Amino acid sequence: MWPFCRKGPSGFSSSSTAEEVTQGIDGTGLTAIITGASSGIGTETTRVLALRGVHVIMAVRNMAAGRDVKEAIVKEIPTAKVDAMELDLSSFSSIRKFASDFKSSNLPLNILINNAGVMATPFMLSKDNIELQFATNHLGHFLLTNLLLETMKKTSKQSEKEGRIVNVSSMAHRFPYSEGIRFDKINDKLGYSSIAAYGQSKLANVLHANELSRRLKEENVNITANSLHPGAILTNLFRFSGIIDGLAKSVGRLVLKNVQQ
Repeated sequence: MWPFCRKGPSGFSSSSTAEEVTQGIDGTGLTAIITGASSGIGTETTRVLALRGVHVIMAVRNMAAGRDVKEAIVKEIPTAKVDAMELDLSSFSSIRKFASDFKSSNLPLNILINNAGVMATPFMLSKDNIELQFATNHLGHFLLTNLLLETMKKTSKQSEKEGRIVNVSSMAHRFPYSEGIRFDKINDKLGYSSIAAYGQSKLANVLHANELSRRLKEENVNITANSLHPGAILTNLFRFSGIIDGLAKSVGRLVLKNVQQ
């Protein structure tokens, strides 16, 4: 049980679930893309948006896992409109193919939730030879957003409905390298810190949302861009950090939020 239940101005608290927050909302006619939708909060976000009538495109690296999630959601919610499309955020070519395939579908795009991520990985390079956490968590979502932005602008204009872009960041954005984002040392293996590299990528998520929001307002476009800290949640994001994973599993129910929250 999440212990911090004091309600804020919205009427909700840290223990509020996605179902509670969206109660009474009708998302019929809206289309959303959610990255990393085959597990954790990506799956729950998909389920709840589908429950509210949104057509959800699950952007997933593992298509088998994506299909399993889709089947489970449709079994629970027979009216759910859910599709899975392959996307590897550590590969620019995969991102470009995903964006091209989506645009070819001629679907509208009201909501983009940049949720997928990796955390505290050993030093590894992406398929494009960029440090994996920065490539996956920031650059991949940055490119995806840019490639889909014109579709979102067109949708918001034609539908006269506000578009939403959400970057799932983390409180860890406060703990990057001492100099912040090390643009000139992204691939520095000798100075690599898995935790600081994660913080660096999450800081980039925040800065991306802030600047994108400024530009959209400047252009008078009816789309919002925000970043968020979802809370400390017990998911498989901890899988690369043995100590953190062990602590999370041993005390998780006392100090961590569950996926529904």
